[in-house]
Amino acid sequence: MATASSSDSDSGRAESNEANSKWLDAHYDPMANIHTFSSCLALADLHGDGEYKLVVGDLGQGGQQPHLKVLKGPMVLTESPLPALPAAAATFLMDQHEPRAPALALASGPCVYVYKNLRPYFKFSLPQLPPNPVEQDLWNQAKEDRIDPLTLKEMLEGIREKAEVPLSVQSLRFLQLELSEMEAFVNQHKSKAIKRQTVITTMTTLKKNLADEDAVSCLVLGTENKELLVLDPEAFTILAKMSLPSVPVFLEVSGQFDVEFRLAAACRNGNIYILRRDSKRPKYCIELSAQAVGLVRVHKILVVGSTQDSLHGFTYKGKRLWTVQMPAAILTMNLLEQSSRGLQAVVAGLANGEVRIYRDKALLNVIRTPDAVTSLCFGRYGREDNTLIMTTRGGGLIIKILKRTAVFVEGGGEVGPPLAQATKLNVPRKTRLYVDQTLREREAGTAMHRTFQTDLYLLRLRAARAYVQALESSLSPVSVTAREPLKLHAVVQGLGPTFKLTLHLQNTSTARPILGLLICFLYNEALYALPRAFFKVPLLVPGLNYPLETFVESLSDKGISDLIKVLVLREGQSAPLLSAHINMPVSEGLAAA
Repeated sequence: MATASSSDSDSGRAESNEANSKWLDAHYDPMANIHTFSSCLALADLHGDGEYKLVVGDLGQGGQQPHLKVLKGPMVLTESPLPALPAAAATFLMDQHEPRAPALALASGPCVYVYKNLRPYFKFSLPQLPPNPVEQDLWNQAKEDRIDPLTLKEMLEGIREKAEVPLSVQSLRFLQLELSEMEAFVNQHKSKAIKRQTVITTMTTLKKNLADEDAVSCLVLGTENKELLVLDPEAFTILAKMSLPSVPVFLEVSGQFDVEFRLAAACRNGNIYILRRDSKRPKYCIELSAQAVGLVRVHKILVVGSTQDSLHGFTYKGKRLWTVQMPAAILTMNLLEQSSRGLQAVVAGLANGEVRIYRDKALLNVIRTPDAVTSLCFGRYGREDNTLIMTTRGGGLIIKILKRTAVFVEGGGEVGPPLAQATKLNVPRKTRLYVDQTLREREAGTAMHRTFQTDLYLLRLRAARAYVQALESSLSPVSVTAREPLKLHAVVQGLGPTFKLTLHLQNTSTARPILGLLICFLYNEALYALPRAFFKVPLLVPGLNYPLETFVESLSDKGISDLIKVLVLREGQSAPLLSAHINMPVSEGLAAA
């Protein structure tokens, strides 16, 4: 009976969570075997039939078998192997011809593979780089059998450590071989020309000349040799080339290539560089305190996720606008754009299994998933406009659909910054007195500052004198000498006329006991009477608190009180080691009588 009631309550709680959620659970497959990143996900109407497909650049289990997968609903429509691990996927319109079906671009290794109607259309390869001249000379000597493989390996290792130009793939493979395999490798490759090829690290799209949603777009590539390339969408020639101080890993663009555009590149050196049209070098630089794990443009703000578990908002000129701390590490980020409500927000997948949605620094919604999300994208999928697609660390696939009645409200997630933080203060208007005072401060600013400095110096001098006097007369309850490290405080109990006075004396040294101390009370004999005004202190063991009790009899019936001074003395010395001034309370017993 109890089990049945427990299951009913659990199901009722699940139904309540489902009713309160802004999302519909469309599909969840923990065994989908999809391992990818957000940059390798794209949604597009590949056939021009209004049915949007999901394009996945799948790295494969352990990065061993990369594939290009196209999903329709929860099912895999097509799957084809890739020669290298994918770096990014993007869909773009190449021309204005009908039907207006977008092309698919997949960056993998040094190439960009372009597909139309899911069929191979074009392959763009990055231009080769000039090889290291010293490396070229070594392989020429090996070709003529003037150096042996062991000498070749030693010379190539020296080049790899010191040369600015990196080695070719052929030389790097040679350096990984065992001694028995080197000679066969040299005989096989010594007649081949040295080729140094870079690879693509990131890719995005840039509108060519119109800002329309269905306008022709160019491909923007970031390469391992610290360059940005803009490709023509039809001929796939390089329209522009820009240099960066480091290797780009995330790209965000706005504008049109033929008019004006701004490009933000997050690089491996922890900086974000801003470039504009006709600029070969970065115009602005945003220095981050940690490595970037994601970069998303929301309107005119760059939202950056860092390895310090935080989101930062920057302008394109590098001004930091806000910072939000996350409860766990950020694994992936992407843009959530709900066109029907004019909403743009950032979706961040965290290592604790949460997916958080932020508009600026305001938390809008929190989604909890069975496993940590490593990639996500939002957009039209199938015939649903607002679909959130997520893949998990274990290879699972999660599809959620935003309810048509869902409205994101600031603070609708979990605890974030208080609403009062964004409320503008009601600053009063400037009065005539305020203006006159401001003019006076402006005219007599130097004299006012000198007066302030004089008073400050006098205050410091009086404080120093009082401190020295307290040390010399031992007015402090804590001993300042290293020979007798003591601490004293007193507690008065009772309503009167008899009070109980307890002195707590402690030896604060680490290992040395203290012996031969005396306690002395100084008081007004017309107001108070003590049974013992002078007594010896027992041996003080280090670290222990010794309570010393005595009684104080109030003699006055006029309701007045006075100070009682407590002195801690050393036998044979007149100067006290410690002193305490006790403000005695008024005797309520005599006052009532």
